[in-house]
Amino acid sequence: MYNLFDDEDDVFQGSPRSKFMDIVYAANRDLVQNELERLMERMAVMEMLLQEQHGEEGVETVIHNAIFNRSEEVTNMTKNLYIISVGNVLTRNE
Repeated sequence: MYNLFDDEDDVFQGSPRSKFMDIVYAANRDLVQNELERLMERMAVMEMLLQEQHGEEGVETVIHNAIFNRSEEVTNMTKNLYIISVGNVLTRNE
């Protein structure tokens, strides 16, 4: 299983997470801030939708169950979201 946080044997010399961190610390502050605000807004909407379906207390249970039962899918989605965010910042940086 691919470990999202390992950089070994990666053809691009780093994981999506490490590349995201590199970009966050090196790119234009306004662009990074815009991307982080976009991510927070999306997360807020997802939290609201989960609360509507499962109640406030049920949100944590749903999240923990998904992490436990679908760990590979969660890992792949996390990796994809890092890549998307890096792309968003880089395309606006040019």
